[in-house]
Amino acid sequence: MTGTLLPGIDARTVRTDRYTANVLERPADGDALQTVLFVHGNVSSSLFWQPLMLSLPAGIRALAVDLRGFGDSEVLPVDATRGVRDFSDDVAAVADELGLGAAHIVGWSLGGGVVMQLLLDRPDLVASLTLVSPVSPYGFGGTALDGSLLNADASGTGGGGANPDFVARLAAGDTGEESPTSPRAVYRSSYVAPGFESEYEDLWVESMLSTATGPDNYPGDAGASEHWPGFAPGTRGILNTLAPTHFDTSGIADAPAKPPILWLHGDVDAIVGDASFFDLNQLGAAGVIPGWPGEDVAPPQPMLAQTRAVLDRYAENGGRTREVVFENCGHSAHVEKPEEFRAELLAWIS
Repeated sequence: MTGTLLPGIDARTVRTDRYTANVLERPADGDALQTVLFVHGNVSSSLFWQPLMLSLPAGIRALAVDLRGFGDSEVLPVDATRGVRDFSDDVAAVADELGLGAAHIVGWSLGGGVVMQLLLDRPDLVASLTLVSPVSPYGFGGTALDGSLLNADASGTGGGGANPDFVARLAAGDTGEESPTSPRAVYRSSYVAPGFESEYEDLWVESMLSTATGPDNYPGDAGASEHWPGFAPGTRGILNTLAPTHFDTSGIADAPAKPPILWLHGDVDAIVGDASFFDLNQLGAAGVIPGWPGEDVAPPQPMLAQTRAVLDRYAENGGRTREVVFENCGHSAHVEKPEEFRAELLAWIS
């Protein structure tokens, strides 16, 4: 992907004992005053961070890592039974190899879950956390407000929930816009607010198309369930890492280390919200998927309320937090609201 690098961004290969990572860098001018490490979301890559990295003050060293199976990093299987630890351990390995020490860590969507796990397992690497439209600390789908499972096997979550036509178009490298399940159409309908336009749209689509597909990567495998809608999380691949049977980072509220946490999200986020149209229970409630058993059995996941509750406990236990909601903004505040995003980030890490 070297042809897609913006002027001022360097790419390097970082070999660790876990995987071979592609890392982008906007070097500091002279000795770095601060280091910021960016972790991308699902079906994307480090390319999404480039304009923001270039806009940061010259004294900041800005780095962005490609997770395994994304961008130009090595494609390796993802063991979903570890939650997102395959990813967070990879990020830690890169940070160790580069000798970063405690850095300001920014995670978007899936990356938000990854960096929360990093805080739990390697707090020595985290000077502060910035969560950008992060997955709920209780995973994606299948839980009540307190994080408890709606049923024991968390039916309707994990790899079985992916749209197979979208997966096929990812694998085929589809750059068109005719189908609503093409990566470009999904970017326009779900990654950003309606009507948002960007000069970098082709770059974002290329970033999405770098996603490795299959049962070991995106979306993963699935199991059977006696509960609606008939499938349960599998044990392999990306979407299963976020299934609530495997993923739970709510322990950050009680963890001894309490670096400051900034939570940034848009007010019209179609992916992470209290009425997400990527939550199959929400689709059932809306009549999109037939046979929904009702609110008492399969309510939509209150994702924002869950994150807010965990961060409130984090603050009650001595941590410092801040929530910022950007108006007319979807799932990608760093792309849609770059000036406001940069201002909030710089104020926080300074």
